[in-house]
Amino acid sequence: MAIGNKTLDTKITAMKKIYFIANFFVLAFLMGCTNETNDINLDALPAPKNISALATITQDNSGRVTILPRGEGVSQYEIYFGDATITPAFVRPGASVTHIYKEGVYPVRIVGTTVNGKETVVTQEVTVSFLKPTNLQVSIARVSANNFARTFAATASLEAYFQVYFGESATEIPTDFMQGEVISHTYAAVGSYAVRIVALSGGAATTVYEETIVISNPITLPIDFEAAVPPFGNFGGAYSEVVANPALGAVNGSARVGKLTKGSGSEVWAGSSIDLAGAVDFSAKKIMRMKVWSPKAGAVVKMKFETFVASDATNIEVDVRTTVAGGWEELSFNFAAINTSNAYVRVIVFFDFGNPGGGESYYFDDIELVTGSEVLALPLSFESSSLVYAFENFGGTDTKRIANPDQTSINTSATVGATTKGNGSEVWAGSSIQLANAINFSTIKKLKMKVWSPKAGIKVLMKLEILNPTPETNIEVVATSTVANGWEELSFDFPSIVNANNYRRVVFFFDFGVNGTGATYYFDDIRQSN
Repeated sequence: MAIGNKTLDTKITAMKKIYFIANFFVLAFLMGCTNETNDINLDALPAPKNISALATITQDNSGRVTILPRGEGVSQYEIYFGDATITPAFVRPGASVTHIYKEGVYPVRIVGTTVNGKETVVTQEVTVSFLKPTNLQVSIARVSANNFARTFAATASLEAYFQVYFGESATEIPTDFMQGEVISHTYAAVGSYAVRIVALSGGAATTVYEETIVISNPITLPIDFEAAVPPFGNFGGAYSEVVANPALGAVNGSARVGKLTKGSGSEVWAGSSIDLAGAVDFSAKKIMRMKVWSPKAGAVVKMKFETFVASDATNIEVDVRTTVAGGWEELSFNFAAINTSNAYVRVIVFFDFGNPGGGESYYFDDIELVTGSEVLALPLSFESSSLVYAFENFGGTDTKRIANPDQTSINTSATVGATTKGNGSEVWAGSSIQLANAINFSTIKKLKMKVWSPKAGIKVLMKLEILNPTPETNIEVVATSTVANGWEELSFDFPSIVNANNYRRVVFFFDFGVNGTGATYYFDDIRQSN
C-alpha cells in the first residue's frame, strides 16, 4: 500500500521487525527445548497459503466489523482495513480485530507472514451496508463420495456475510461463511432437514433462504465398494475409507475395497458402521459373508447388526477369527439366532476385537447375505460348528476333526484335522476331503497347509483331483517337514496346474512312502497364497 508518509512507513516497518524478532525468539526457544540434532532449516519453510478472512458485522447500524484472519503456516497477520486508516493491525493466529466502518465496499488486505519472513497477500472485499441484502442466490450440492454430505455457498448484494442453519437441531448455532466460500456438512442420518441460509448486513434487516433437503442412502447388500461409497460411522479410534485393493488375487479380484485403520491406542471396541437403505431380509438367509485381509491370523472379526433404535434388546453380533495373515480370505457369520421381526439397518465391523489398536490396517469387501448353510471352501480351517467335514480314508488311515492338541506358535485355532496312520498301513495311505466348488488357480497357484508331525523330515504329499479323477488330470506335490512336535506351514506349489480342470478334491498323505506306525499327524488352515 502506497502511504506517502516516510515516518509512518518507518514505524510500520519497525513494528513488523519487532513481531518478526519476537516470533524468531519463540521458535528458537522451542528448538532449544528439543533434541539439538533436529535442525530446522528456516529458509526452507514455504510461504503461507489459503489466506482469507471471516468478516462479521454487528447488526446495529454501528458499522462494527470483526475480522478473523485464517491461513496455513502463518506466524502473524497484518490487516489493512482498506479505508482511510493507514496503520495496519497486527493479529496473531486465532485472534481477531474489530474495526468501525462507514457504509461502503472496502478492499481489506490480509498479509500472512511466516516465522522466516515470507509473505502471502490476499485482498478481500468487505461490504458494509445498513440496508437489507438483495439478490440472494444459494447453492446446495451433493458430495459424490458421501451420500450424507452436502456443500453450501451463497451470493447476494449488500451483504456482509452469511449464516447457515443445517436443520439438525432446534437449538443449532449457525455457521458463518463469506461470499465465495464453500462449506460442507455431513448429516448424521437419513431424513428431511429444513436448511436456512441468512444474508446479513450492518443493519437489523436480513434476507433468508429456506429449503428442505432429503438425505437418503442408496447403499444395499451386497456391498462391494465398486460404485457407491458409503458414509462410514467411525468410533473408538477406528477410521474406514474406500481404497484400491492392495492384494489382487484369486480370493478377491475387486478393484476397490474397504479399509479400516485401528489407530494407535484406539479402544478395544473400535470399529466402523454402514447404514443401509433398508432393513436386511433375514427371513430365508442367515449367513453373512465378508472377504477380509488381516495382517495377522487369529484376530477376532466381529460383525454386528443394529436397528436405528440400537438397544441391547435388538442388537445381534457374531465373532469369527481370521485364519490367514497378509492375504484375503472369506469369513462366514452365522446369524441363525436373529430375530427377523427387527428391522436391522446398520452393519458394524470390528477388527481384532478385544485388543487396543496399534495403527494397523484391515481390509474388507463383498459383504453379502447368502443361503442358510455354509459350504466347504478354501480357506479350510475346521472351525465351523455347522459344516460336516466328511473325510474319505484309504490304505489304513483314520482322519477326523478334533480339538487342537497344541494351541501354540503359528496355530492357536480351536479345532484341527487329525490323521492317524495305522500300524502297518500302506505306504500310500491317506485321506481326502471334497470342496463344494472348484479351486480358482487362475492367479494363485500355491497352497499352504499348517502341519504338526511327531518327527521332522517326513514327506507330506498333497494331491488335487477332479470329481472323476484320471491319471491325466491328477496333480500332486511333495513337501518335507522340518519341525518335530510343533506346528509349521508347508507350501505346495502347482505352477503348471490347468485351472480349467476344476480341481475340487484335496488329498493328503503323511510320511508318504513309509508304512504306518500308528502315529498321528495334525493339519489345519489349507489356503491359497503366493
